[in-house]
Amino acid sequence: MRLASPALLLAVLAIPATAQNVVVVMTDDQGYGDFGFAGNPVIRTPNLDALAARSVRYDPFYVHPVCTPTRAALMTGRYPQRTRAFDTWIGRAMLEPAEVTLAEAFGAAGYATGIFGKWHLGDCYPMRPQDQGFDEVLVHRGGGIGQPADPPGGEGRYTDPVLFHNGERYAAKGYCTDVYFDHALAWIRDRHSAGQPFFCYLPTNAPHGPFDDVPEAEYAHYRDADLSSERFPATAGHPTPEAMPADRMARVFAMIENVDHNVGRLVATLDELGCAESTLVVFLVDNGPNGRRYVAGHRGMKSEVYEGGTRSPLLVSWPGTLQPSRVNGPPAADIDLFPTLLEACSVPIPEAAALDGRSIWPVVIGRADSLADRLLVIQAHRGDALVDAHNVAIRTDRWKLLNASGFGNEVAHVEPAWELYDLQADPYELTDLAGEHPDVVRELAAGYGNWARSIRATRENPFDPPRIVLGEPTVGTVTLTRQDWRRHGSSGAWGGRSRGRFWVDVIDPGPYRVDLRFVEGNSPGRAELHCVQGGAVTVVRRAVVPQDAHGMTLRGVTLPPGPGLLECVLFDDQGTSGALQVDVTLER
Repeated sequence: MRLASPALLLAVLAIPATAQNVVVVMTDDQGYGDFGFAGNPVIRTPNLDALAARSVRYDPFYVHPVCTPTRAALMTGRYPQRTRAFDTWIGRAMLEPAEVTLAEAFGAAGYATGIFGKWHLGDCYPMRPQDQGFDEVLVHRGGGIGQPADPPGGEGRYTDPVLFHNGERYAAKGYCTDVYFDHALAWIRDRHSAGQPFFCYLPTNAPHGPFDDVPEAEYAHYRDADLSSERFPATAGHPTPEAMPADRMARVFAMIENVDHNVGRLVATLDELGCAESTLVVFLVDNGPNGRRYVAGHRGMKSEVYEGGTRSPLLVSWPGTLQPSRVNGPPAADIDLFPTLLEACSVPIPEAAALDGRSIWPVVIGRADSLADRLLVIQAHRGDALVDAHNVAIRTDRWKLLNASGFGNEVAHVEPAWELYDLQADPYELTDLAGEHPDVVRELAAGYGNWARSIRATRENPFDPPRIVLGEPTVGTVTLTRQDWRRHGSSGAWGGRSRGRFWVDVIDPGPYRVDLRFVEGNSPGRAELHCVQGGAVTVVRRAVVPQDAHGMTLRGVTLPPGPGLLECVLFDDQGTSGALQVDVTLER
């Protein structure tokens, strides 16, 4: 455990009561080793290296192994399994509207709140960021650009992307990361000029795939570079794997270098405005790298519960107040940022926020060297409900117990193959001690069991998705996409012939205009709109589809009021499938 130096303790005495502004930057699928300051000799991240040099670098800091769970944990201070947003797709990535978000907490304290980039916690009312506390919103839909939630004309476009600004379609110009930072920096300038404190959330979708549309100049540099494993430093841990193709790595590194450039712009803007010394800047990543590459000697990648899949740098910068340092503190995680940021800003924790996380601010500023030992759980896997011991890591100050059963496996039950590591003596997870310390395995496994029971007791039907509300007159068109449907039948989740049902709550029976968008290449002969309530299926509309149509419009559709399931079924000579997207608009 790190001991605070006398100089740091003296600096702590000068810390003012509160930081005025907060900026959180979180990149998507950037790994623990994708930084110059992490020892990567190939990638060029001079601005992030400079930010690290002026920051408190907190270690070890954990995130969940995939996108949505980390975002839910950050936004709520709660384990994602409590929030309904515990997976990344097909109705499992929507945040329960009753959850109290970090944006709502800051907004209640008078802060302006803005998000610029990737939300991935629900695209439809009442799960959108503007429904969850953000008053300025510029985001893409779904879990990433290049997925079934892409709007027409914006398919896969990182350059000149089609985004959504405060709920309205927005055709942007430029590379997506540049666009997010352009809007964020303009908003920061405006809020600074108005004298209003701000919480700015900048979750980029880079370097998440697809990888065909990347910054060209940066790509040209890495395309011509030697990216073989021999270029990366040998460590006492696991060797750099060779599994990631060089061209893919070049494209990822190009996207990261573009992020780095924009972080430099952010820091320069805060310095120019004279508000750097009143602004807390936090940087982290959302999970491990999107491919096997250098992770500073650790083991694993995105989706895995080894250190390389769940470790993130945590940079906390507050110039003039926080002295740059390395803090080897008690293990902390994404669930801890909610209370930590609020404490840093002297913002009260809302009474309705039943947090799992705890503030690490006393350790960050040097007022405490340790916190009480606790059991920290990092778990994420596919499926409609929590599966005990499936793809999970349990961490205490010293020990890490894990079962690496695989994120993508949708199963009803697993028999855990526990591995145990003493991370104080073995930070790279080289030696499994489960056989030597069965008492520790039993103790941590029992603690996990208590955690799982607590998760299931959070609410009735805790893993059901939130319902998308139809008929709210202030919302306008609600676009239902395969991102948010629940798979119906045995077909795939997103593929062309998949089917799915949307969990909806109809608060106005209509009439509605329903616009159907078909999967490219699908030419159905008939379309039916089904509503399911109490197990009974009602066909609310049948229509013949014009030949070679890419979609069609149904007018005057009346929907049964109340909670139910909504499905569009398309019929062709091969059977049935679902629409790609369904736009539902109240006509009056």
